[in-house]
Amino acid sequence: MSQKSDWLPGTRDGVLAMAKDWQTVTGPKAAAWSITQTALQQLDGLVQAAETALAAAKNETTRTPVATAQCRTAFDALTAAMRDMKRRYFLDPPLLPADFVALGLHPRDSTITHSGDPTAQVTVETYLVGRHELGVRIAYVTGNPEDPANKGYRIWYSIAAAGETAPENPDDLRKSFFTKRKKDVIEFSFGDSGKTCYMAAQVENAGRKGPWGPLVSALIP
Repeated sequence: MSQKSDWLPGTRDGVLAMAKDWQTVTGPKAAAWSITQTALQQLDGLVQAAETALAAAKNETTRTPVATAQCRTAFDALTAAMRDMKRRYFLDPPLLPADFVALGLHPRDSTITHSGDPTAQVTVETYLVGRHELGVRIAYVTGNPEDPANKGYRIWYSIAAAGETAPENPDDLRKSFFTKRKKDVIEFSFGDSGKTCYMAAQVENAGRKGPWGPLVSALIP
């Protein structure tokens, strides 16, 4: 059974118990939470199918490779329906914290935790990827990469051909993109091949930026 979400129990027995709790809780709340009868009936049918399949897969007499596969299929369908039900009906009011507890879910945390202003300085290292592409790697000059203020990176760049005026500092760079990855790729047009790309980066967090990193350059392949 695929485990794609940390709120889902880690065993089939646990999933089945949670689904049965959902049956108990959602029935009386269906109108208030705008849950359709179709969704409730689907949940009921999938719970019954999963319970039957699990019993067959656990029974020494009926446990066969076919029964095991049928059990996996039944629980895949049940968990998919539970994820869909959570997304459609449980993520918006009027659910209360007690409702989330009754459903076996964690109450929503509506308190925004300020992660602080970024202060780390980063630079850009480049590597070849392919024609008209430069790989860019973020390297920390100062600061802690694990600091929660370091949410992402704004990479600024400009392109200059031979004989054109090159930027003298990061403030002269004209294009930018934001990434949360420490490795990314800049794609250039065919006509940029052989030109020089000048780059500098800043840590960025919700529009708040850290100090400029050094200006670096690389030849566009």
